Amino acid sequence: MRLQSVLNPAKSVSFREAVDTGIAEDGGLFMPVALPRLSKGFFDSLPSTEFQEVAFQVSRCLLENEIADADLRQIVDRSMTFPVPVRSLKDGTSVLELFHGPTLAFKDFGARFMAQTMAYLHRNETQERTILVATSGDTGSAVAHGFHDVQGMKVYLLYPSGRVSAIQEMQLTTLTGNVTALEIEGNFDDCQQLVKAAFADMDLSKAKRLTSANSINVARLLPQTFYYFNAYGLRAERNRPVVFSVPSGNLGNLTAGLIAWKMGLPVDRFIAATNVNDVLPRFLGTGVFVPAQSIATISNAMDVGNPSNFERISYLFGGNVNEVRRILSSTSYSDKDTRTMIADCYRENHYVLDPHGAVAALALRHHLNKEKRKVEGIILETAHPAKFLDIYDDSMKGAIEVPERLRATMHGTKRSVRLSASSKDLKSFLMSN
Repeated sequence: MRLQSVLNPAKSVSFREAVDTGIAEDGGLFMPVALPRLSKGFFDSLPSTEFQEVAFQVSRCLLENEIADADLRQIVDRSMTFPVPVRSLKDGTSVLELFHGPTLAFKDFGARFMAQTMAYLHRNETQERTILVATSGDTGSAVAHGFHDVQGMKVYLLYPSGRVSAIQEMQLTTLTGNVTALEIEGNFDDCQQLVKAAFADMDLSKAKRLTSANSINVARLLPQTFYYFNAYGLRAERNRPVVFSVPSGNLGNLTAGLIAWKMGLPVDRFIAATNVNDVLPRFLGTGVFVPAQSIATISNAMDVGNPSNFERISYLFGGNVNEVRRILSSTSYSDKDTRTMIADCYRENHYVLDPHGAVAALALRHHLNKEKRKVEGIILETAHPAKFLDIYDDSMKGAIEVPERLRATMHGTKRSVRLSASSKDLKSFLMSN
């Protein structure tokens, strides 16, 4: 498998090089030079194929000969250890539940796969590597748990102070050992910029052997394609076109879906559902990408004003916005809209959506109201509602079963290092630790 920077396709690197560096020398993100197409036989067999086997077949197709089959199967089996069910709701819609992993969020798929992959790639090394990750909530806890006590890896989680839920913060800050939480005085975009600045600082990058576990790292991104294929196999209405509605912030989840589509997944349309951080809907409307200051919402993992994976989406379509529009639409919703959708879904289905899935449900409902054909609409439910208990009324709180692993986290001790949003301060901290 060869990968290249989206900014400079002239130079390609191996999968291992892309994983280790996280970001290209020119500051661009890595993407495969060419995406393979999966066979008709693969798609025909999906309804009867277990998720772990789907993950193995897709990763084997993507990575080609980078990792031996026996080792790759072991990586998949160690990382994909939880179910990925599809729940049917009324009106021809389904929910793809991505929150059954250790930290109750979809980020577990990529973080665990990446941790096992990096442990394999560096199994014979003695020098420590430093992993930096910016998080608006769920990414950090997934990376923390995925890499916790993985030998040779030191992990720093950068999260925006006061902008994650109380439960998310405890998930970020209660682990010890090789994981350190850095509480940044700023927003998620500040955290993300600090990570990019650290990689651009060649002295720091080399001294600490930096890599990233954000979706900017291709080893985090590619495993997110697995559940799109699995959901297609589990869909309820086999003869209807499939529409995925994706909660969208930093656009990694959406990018993974588009990669799956490029590999042959028969998707009729993707809907990128956003909260009031609406840079993607505005881009699709105007054809011009304009980053903005992020705004805090109850769907906090989507509070991104300058999504890094946008450049990957642009790359996939050769920078042609009209080609993007053929497969992708995007709409934005307020917190008030989101709360109304949560209440509607609970009343109609007795199903509690988390605020991110609720935004996706809103976008899908509006799409179906305009759609003349009957389609199979699949909502990506990216986090367990128990992580956001403070947004629900008492009747719904009683319907939410809080998993024991989440209860245990709430009794932990918060440990974080508070830093300004200054790259100088981050560098000073990292160089002295």
